[in-house]
Order: sequence, then C-alpha cells, then structure tokens
Amino acid sequence: MSQYHVLIPDALDQVAVDVLTKAEGLRVSYPGKLSQEQLIAQASDAHALMIRSGVKVTREVFQAAPHLKIVARAGVGVDNVDLTAATEHKVIVVNTPGGNTVSTAEFTMGLMLALARFIPQGDASLKAGKWDRKNFVGVELRGKTLGLVGFGRIGRAVAKRALAFEMTVIAYDPYVSAESAQADGVEKVELADLYARADFISLHALINNDTHHMINAASIAQMKDGVRIINAARGALIDDHDLAEAIKSGKVAGAALDVYEEEPPPADHPLVGLPNVIDTPHLAASTTDAQVTVAVEAAELIVDYLLRGKLANVCNPAVLKA
Repeated sequence: MSQYHVLIPDALDQVAVDVLTKAEGLRVSYPGKLSQEQLIAQASDAHALMIRSGVKVTREVFQAAPHLKIVARAGVGVDNVDLTAATEHKVIVVNTPGGNTVSTAEFTMGLMLALARFIPQGDASLKAGKWDRKNFVGVELRGKTLGLVGFGRIGRAVAKRALAFEMTVIAYDPYVSAESAQADGVEKVELADLYARADFISLHALINNDTHHMINAASIAQMKDGVRIINAARGALIDDHDLAEAIKSGKVAGAALDVYEEEPPPADHPLVGLPNVIDTPHLAASTTDAQVTVAVEAAELIVDYLLRGKLANVCNPAVLKA
C-alpha cells in the first residue's frame, strides 16, 4: 500500500504527473482544478500538494489537512500560499524559481516592444477597417534607459535581452552587489535614481512592506515625463488608481500589465481598457516549455522530500527549525 498521498488540485502537465506516479511509495490523485471547497474536502489525507498560481492554499486548507508535509508550487510566486499558516502546521513550501525565467523574460520584452510601438492598438485599428499610421508613432528601444526594479533571475534575463537591443540598463535591488550587476553589464542604482533616469521601468520585485504599491503618485512624480511601465511580476506593486491618473494626465506615456492585485481583475479596474495600456491575462510564464519545466521540477521536489528526505527551494525556512 502506498505510503504517501499526493494531491494535484490544479491543471498540470501529464509529464509531471508521470514523475509522481512512477515513484514507488506514492499514491497520486489528479482530479484537475478544484474549487476551494473541493480542495478542503479532498486534502484531508494528503501528504503533498502540487499547485500552480490558481489554487489558494489558505489556513483553512492546512487545518483540513493534518497529514500534509509539503506544498510544491510549479512556478515562482507563492503569494497564493499562506506561509505563516504553513509554518505553524509544520508544512514545507517549495517553489521552482528557475523554470519559467526565460518565458517571463521574453514576455517582458514582448510587452516592452508592444508598448513602444503601439502593436496591439495598430492591430485593433486595422481590424476595425482603419488605416491609421499617424496616431501610432512609437519610439525605439535603442538608446533608451531601462530601469529594472529587482535584479534576480528574471531581471537578469531581461537585462541580457535589453542589452542586445542596445539599451542602457540600470537596476535597483538591495540584495545584489554593484559588482554582481556590473558583471552582467548593468549599473546598480538607488531607487530614486532609477525613477529619475529610466525611460522604461520593468518591475521584478517581491511583495513586502517596502514594495507594496511602490508605484504610486509619489514615486511617479519622481519619474521622467513620458516614462513607460511594465509589470509581469506582481499586481500589488502598483497602486492602480495612481497609475491610471498618471496615464490620463500624460505623465506616464503608457503601461503594459500582465498581473493584477486581484485576478481576474474586476470589470471596473481603472487600468483595464484604458488607452495606452496593454493588458494581458497573466501570460508571462504560459509557454508549453515553461509549464512542463516547472511542473516536472515541482514533482521532483515532492519525490525528493517524501522519499529521500532531500530539500531545495524552501520558501518558509522557519519551518525547518520546527
């Protein structure tokens, strides 16, 4: 009889499911995407959960799963997991930070190009029967300064691609040394300096007390007139109302957003449908390549921990003391 029950309450690639089913000592349940109520009901005997971003592992889930040992997130962000509750219930939370780096970096560059050249607007205009060139005069990336807020894996991958476009790249990250940034051809700067110099700002930061709504009226006032802002990281980095007002006033030339504080965004979201704003439904990591990679990595993390006692990519290290 199998020793450990692995529940997959989300849609994940079959290759990753196969990694688990082939591991002796595991029993795998793969019902597909579950509602919150269904997850709570089915997690009662689970030892492991493997999830994507659409499933919320709340305190109620941990309370309903007394045998739970590990939650593996196929992807980077663990905003959808209550890490405090996980630690209190002695559950390890792991993620797969490297698997979708290239997909997210490429998508960020795609947003930047679309924002600079009015590509979605031009497409919509032509499909509407118009031939309107004068209203879609854009700017080149070459010679412009890109400011990266956050210089981890994805920020570095974006920098590499931006440098190939002959951009000047500056970055703010309090956890990265100037020497490390310089080795990648990037100048490390303070945040105020980045705001003052950047023509494009791309966000790649985690959410904490310092970064929540860091793009707001006060920070926008420090930026260049005509700055363009890209966010494929986390919606809560931006105060939506402040950014919308800055775009309406012309202070900010445009924004490209792939993430939102509430997903999906409500119908009255101030930045959805606003001219000069590109909105996409959290697509940055949505490539077949990335989805397979992160799912397989998450499955391997579960196998390594449950069957071999090996750990990597722990997101709540305080649990190890418990």
